[in-house]
Amino acid sequence: MELKYCRGMAASILASILIFTTAGAGQAGSLAGSKGDVHFPPTVGSGECNVAYKGYVAASGHSAYATTFYSRVVDLYIICGTKLNAPSQKAAEEMALRNCQAGLTRWKLKTASGGCAISASK
Repeated sequence: MELKYCRGMAASILASILIFTTAGAGQAGSLAGSKGDVHFPPTVGSGECNVAYKGYVAASGHSAYATTFYSRVVDLYIICGTKLNAPSQKAAEEMALRNCQAGLTRWKLKTASGGCAISASK
């Protein structure tokens, strides 16, 4: 005995279920445009750190933005670091922090705040 009519109906039901599940998964996957978890307001300035922060916000995967705290009285510079589209939020935070600290080491700078911290991550 062969089921001629149920086969076509089952295929259309499975196709509609597949369409609805993939549409929901695609919307939840992108983090582009999100500021994520903001630990403190990011210091961006008007130079490279501003560009880096905009890149962080536009990134679609797990990313992080690390920066030095800025004190107008003591510090005359801002050092930042980012990691875009990392495998996880924790990995992004670790790499962004390392990139920021590498900038302090490279330019042999001391800050009143004591170094870099994660400003935002997603």
